[in-house]
Amino acid sequence: MFSTLISVTQLQALSSSATPLVLLDCRHELLNPRAGADAYAQGHLPGALFVDIDTQLSAPKDGPVFRGRHPLPSKEQFIQTMRALGISDQTQVIAYDAHGGMFAARLWWMLRWVGHAAVAVLDGGLAAWQNAGLPLTTDVPVAATGSLNLKPALTAQVDVGFLVANLSTGALQVVDARAPDRFRGQNETIDPVGGHIPGAINRFFKDNLQADGSFKPAEQLRAEWQAILPAITSAVMQCGSGVTACHNLLALEHAGLPGAALYPGSWSEWCADPSRPVAT
Repeated sequence: MFSTLISVTQLQALSSSATPLVLLDCRHELLNPRAGADAYAQGHLPGALFVDIDTQLSAPKDGPVFRGRHPLPSKEQFIQTMRALGISDQTQVIAYDAHGGMFAARLWWMLRWVGHAAVAVLDGGLAAWQNAGLPLTTDVPVAATGSLNLKPALTAQVDVGFLVANLSTGALQVVDARAPDRFRGQNETIDPVGGHIPGAINRFFKDNLQADGSFKPAEQLRAEWQAILPAITSAVMQCGSGVTACHNLLALEHAGLPGAALYPGSWSEWCADPSRPVAT
């Protein structure tokens, strides 16, 4: 079972084995919702199905209470989505994108959220596959109907009320995965307010990666994270909308440092209420 990362070589071996496998293309662009589907149509890994961040891995954001730009669907809704993609309890799921895992990590976290451990991100993503000289296809497979069941979560999460109640107690350490300039409140082009949650520290998700877009070795990640975050289990990961924060959680899991929680609403939910404090 692969539960964090998988290499191209390992994926090739897995594909030729008897292991039930579903491969999911998670490509996306925050400012162009059609980009992922268009890229998939132009070429994807053989056997891969496309999954949309906005519509399949998020609930509508125009509900009665704004929960951020990518609010989590109900677990029941997500289970139904995964079944429609052919995923069952025995299925090994592999997610990939073209962005160092920034979107594939969201799917990784969500499957763990409903108790499915056999999910991993393709290390290096689409580029690693192509750099190995392997082909893409435009063929779209027909998904079987899966039978995934809801099981106890393998993740932790907190909501905005919990953060508000505990932010000043010193019991939590919030870690913001956005780029340093957005963390500082500069060059904000996505959310209506610039800045960060008071007391948060910044760990840009791209700092988990090597120059080729693959993850740094586990030992290096462990050293880097322990240098900024001595108490992993009291840490809360957030970003702009609960997507790239999952990349930091994947890096921690890969480094053997589990236990941090996700704040799914993240900065987009936090800054929507002017009564909540903002730091720059």
